[in-house]
Amino acid sequence: MRIQSTDDRDRLWENLCEATGEPARSKALDRAARYYLRMRGDIAAYGRGDIQTLLDEAEAQGSLTAPEIAAILDERELPVTYEMTSSVGPE
Repeated sequence: MRIQSTDDRDRLWENLCEATGEPARSKALDRAARYYLRMRGDIAAYGRGDIQTLLDEAEAQGSLTAPEIAAILDERELPVTYEMTSSVGPE
């Protein structure tokens, strides 16, 4: 299969390669497609979907913390983590 290259697509694919850490466009597209399907769900191979899980958990608990959200959205194709740092200003 051939996908016609355009200036917009070239920039999009370059950004996708950078964002996914994949050197090849085909690998970056595969990774992005898998992540999208895991987020969306409703396809037998991917289950309910992380977005629906996130919404269900938020409704059940009333709210979620940033670490809880990161844990739900974390996938091998695109790791999601939460890190909090704090500092005290000058005294």
